Amino acid sequence: MTNHQPGPAPPQVPYASSGLFPAGRPRRPTWREPHPVTGAAVAAGGALAAAWLVLFGLLGRDVGGYAWWTVVAGALAWLAALALVRYGDRGVGTGVAIVTAGGWSIAFAVVVTRWAVSADWPMW
Repeated sequence: MTNHQPGPAPPQVPYASSGLFPAGRPRRPTWREPHPVTGAAVAAGGALAAAWLVLFGLLGRDVGGYAWWTVVAGALAWLAALALVRYGDRGVGTGVAIVTAGGWSIAFAVVVTRWAVSADWPMW
């Protein structure tokens, strides 16, 4: 039976890099996210959410119907945005959330304007 003895440890060389030309392995592991947030992804999510809100808003026959369809479409879009932010592309989820909030603001402004003009609450 042979006895394997480990050899001497390699000498430790001090490492001082300026960072301009990194050399050697990093001192700790680096993690890169699979879907970084980009402007194109945010724009794509915003465009999809805008189309979604317009299609649902067109289902309403009056101001109240438009507002309720927008609320429902926005709630569904926000659920999708939450799922995208947690499990998918965070940029698309961000675009969906931003445009949905803007769509809700527009619907609110339309309802308040109609209420101010007619003195009748249009939601019911």
